Amino acid sequence: MSQNTFKKKIKQGAAPKGKRKNLFTLMEEKLDVRGILGEGIPVKFGPPFFFAAFLAMIYIWSNHRADNMIRKIERMQQEVEDLRADVTTLEAEYMLSSKQSEVAKKIQPLGIYEIDEPPIKIKYKK
Repeated sequence: MSQNTFKKKIKQGAAPKGKRKNLFTLMEEKLDVRGILGEGIPVKFGPPFFFAAFLAMIYIWSNHRADNMIRKIERMQQEVEDLRADVTTLEAEYMLSSKQSEVAKKIQPLGIYEIDEPPIKIKYKK
């Protein structure tokens, strides 16, 4: 029968032979998390932390949504201004083209001409 022996404890911060230190081990050594929090994070800090993280995510989401809404509003305002300018231009062209002199110029190639004399009134006697 073999005799019971104790395993040798590895010094904290020292990596076992043949194993590399990963990123989290290096961060733990440099930040000394155990000195601040002890052996781990107490469970009682979980809910307040998650609530604060949830509120932060809602705050960030609402800011992104507000920025997107502002961009959409500015884009729509620019589009409305462009359409308003187009409507004003089209109305001016329509008013110009419906003048009697402009209509006469357009129908002249068809052989229709404008009457120079005013119309006369016909009176009928019973």
